[in-house]
Amino acid sequence: MKKEWFIRWSFFTIGLIIMAFGITLTIKGEALGIGPWDVFHYGLSKQLGLTIGAWSIIAGFVLIFSTALAMKKWPQIGTLLNMLLVGVFIDIFNFILPNPDHIIVASLVFLAGVVILAYGIGIYVAPGLGAGPRDQLMLVITEKTGWSVKHVRNGIEVTVLIAGWLLGGPVGIGTIIIALLLGTLVQYALPQSKALMSKLVQLRVSEKSKVSA
Repeated sequence: MKKEWFIRWSFFTIGLIIMAFGITLTIKGEALGIGPWDVFHYGLSKQLGLTIGAWSIIAGFVLIFSTALAMKKWPQIGTLLNMLLVGVFIDIFNFILPNPDHIIVASLVFLAGVVILAYGIGIYVAPGLGAGPRDQLMLVITEKTGWSVKHVRNGIEVTVLIAGWLLGGPVGIGTIIIALLLGTLVQYALPQSKALMSKLVQLRVSEKSKVSA
């Protein structure tokens, strides 16, 4: 049981780091535009200072606090770790990685970032240890209003995109690519991640059984 939880938490943590790496790559390829929430964080950073990762954490905290009040219950530990780790690692990767010096390189970096982001989401979601702050907001609004997840998600994305654009965040074809492509990629990444995690858990159980025998 302990080994299973170790595998689940390892998947969760590694997934968050991979997701942060993917987000950073899309930010590095910002000439094409970036995802709606990252446009918002970028715009806040540009207008008010602090790093993009710091604003990711601040926005995440506000969302967690708001949804906790609405739901009248404490957030899961995974949700809190999501808020902290993603923002921290975005800043780490943003500091380490160089900026592309050509539009073709920036485009390739951006596309790689979208794919890596999708698999990061798949890996961190697979263990079921807590949704991220932004997904929590979507679930709360859906529950309180009865509106469809699709309409709520799209409404939130459009709202933060417009706010980020007004703050000076980069919006472009890449923003549209993320909006249209990311969900499809996650549909492939999530079942693959769940299958891999299940195999690792079963392998651990099998090894334990052999030792007991």
